Amino acid sequence: MGYRRLGVRSDHRRSLLRNSVTSLLAHEKITTTETRAKEIKRVTDKVITLGKKGDLHSRRQALSYLTDEKVVRKVFDDLAKRYDDRPGGYTRIIKSGFRKGDGAPMAIIELVK
Repeated sequence: MGYRRLGVRSDHRRSLLRNSVTSLLAHEKITTTETRAKEIKRVTDKVITLGKKGDLHSRRQALSYLTDEKVVRKVFDDLAKRYDDRPGGYTRIIKSGFRKGDGAPMAIIELVK
């Protein structure tokens, strides 16, 4: 299979990923479970690559996925310049132990400086 189901329906999974990617790009660091972090990494790298292309079509694709127009501006103006010479790998996942309630493995996902 090409993606992780994350234990939720497809519409919930899409919404979860859209909100998480938007939050990651806005705050540049979030804490979530390891499996969610791995899926967020896939999508975030694709969105930043769209920002590096910089054309109108790429901007509209990013606007259709991300939930905040300010975040899209940040991707195309700031992050695209920051990662201009980097061929990929814009995010980093750091394992951070286990969640207290259910013992789920947690991770911090952040943008590489």
